[in-house]
Amino acid sequence: MRPPIVWSVAGSDSGGGAGLQADLRAFDALEVHGCTAVAALTAQNSTAVQRIEAVSPAMLDAQLAALAQDLAPRAIKTGMLGGAEQVHCLVGWVDRLRQQQPLALVVDPVWRASSGAALGVGAWREAVIGQLLPRATVITPNRAEAAWLLGREAPLADAEVPAAAAALRRLGPAAVVVTGGDASREVSLDWLDSAQARGWLSLPRVNTQHHHGTGCVFAASMAAALAHGFCEADASVLGKMATTAALQHGYAAGQGAGPVRPMRGFARRAGALPGLHAEWPGPAAAFAPLQDRRLGLYAVVDSADWVERVLRAGVRTVQLRIKEAPRERLSREVERAVRAARSVQAQLFINDHWALAIEHGAYGVHLGQEDLEALSHSGLEMLRQAGLRLGLSTHSYWEVCRAQALSPSYIACGPIHATTTKDMPWLPQGPDNLAYWCHVLASPVVAIAGMDEARSHEAVRCGAAGVAVLRGVTQATDPEAAIAGLQQAIASAAAQPPWPVPALPRSTLPGPVAAGAPGPIH
Repeated sequence: MRPPIVWSVAGSDSGGGAGLQADLRAFDALEVHGCTAVAALTAQNSTAVQRIEAVSPAMLDAQLAALAQDLAPRAIKTGMLGGAEQVHCLVGWVDRLRQQQPLALVVDPVWRASSGAALGVGAWREAVIGQLLPRATVITPNRAEAAWLLGREAPLADAEVPAAAAALRRLGPAAVVVTGGDASREVSLDWLDSAQARGWLSLPRVNTQHHHGTGCVFAASMAAALAHGFCEADASVLGKMATTAALQHGYAAGQGAGPVRPMRGFARRAGALPGLHAEWPGPAAAFAPLQDRRLGLYAVVDSADWVERVLRAGVRTVQLRIKEAPRERLSREVERAVRAARSVQAQLFINDHWALAIEHGAYGVHLGQEDLEALSHSGLEMLRQAGLRLGLSTHSYWEVCRAQALSPSYIACGPIHATTTKDMPWLPQGPDNLAYWCHVLASPVVAIAGMDEARSHEAVRCGAAGVAVLRGVTQATDPEAAIAGLQQAIASAAAQPPWPVPALPRSTLPGPVAAGAPGPIH
């Protein structure tokens, strides 16, 4: 399969650290084919930018025309564009290309080189705001660049960043990531504002003087991720991961700051996933760990009768999932289920109804993403203080990052296979994605949706600690026989070789650009 094509329209860095040169390294790390259109030439080394010369609009147009004839892009990343005329040339091509097929546009609004040289004022700023931003899928300013776009003198303070990102989105881009590389602290924080999610993406700051090209790599990585079909929020997570790894591999090349070095395989590293925090992140205690990480068959049932029945059949991890019922009935069901689970030392999770779970002393609570959004910070703290375990459902990169930020007892990933249990906007993840999540997450992973004996066996080979089954138990002709078969399939997987782990999962929430042939990147 041919890799997606991504263009970089930016300046050439004669020192090889930033600009087009950095973009191509980032494209390679995310396994897309990178094409370049030179918008500006620079005379620079690792210590200073000595001269900048814009390429003529005619020459830029000729480069873009040549690429469009043979190498149409799924995404374009822009950097230093040289001037307002070059911006006008580029947006004309963006409009024409979008008449043929969907196209993502990632704008890195470069106005000052990392060496300190000013690159854009006056008409350039007006062109960016009036022509580029309304067409942008994502813009990736640092704090100083965000302030420049908003006509402010000083870089943004922490508390000002969310409102500034919202103001930038009102100028037209579908998503904004205000990167925090120009703010000094032990944690690197980028603010994401998109249709899917808002919050701080956090990872430990890489302590290095070799950081030349970080902004270029972040934006180029996002463009590559969008070309692979990821949504804006997921692409921002990949941009954060790729840039952090590139900083970790930065190296000295001259006397000044050395270049960052994007690397393939960055997304499989331990600790690579950032947290996603709705509010300014602070220290938070982890939820209580599971008494047994080997969750095994995880039966999801809708009554205390069913809880008692599956426990008698030997299941030791159960979820009571009653979505609609009067509170008095819910309370009775939860109390009875808790009593039954305690009698055999089973791990019982109550879906959604966390207050009742605390009241009746349940082992744990399971929350979906909508339930999590509805739960206040004080509610989460009540769960922690009560010692309840917490399981969270996830379906994509940004949801996994939001779950991970809370340090839950386990993370459920799905839908692994197609299911009719409820309507979902997500594509089935398949075993490759499951193997990826099991590899990168320190928390136990539960596989959700579409599980039968063969798929349960496969899920455990992928590294799943638990396999959630609903209809396969409660709608079986002989539920006890179905449980025995599922447990045997799960147990037998331990003797089989592990499922291969891809370098990246495939997208599960459709983005602005359709993915190519389905499949992960190995």
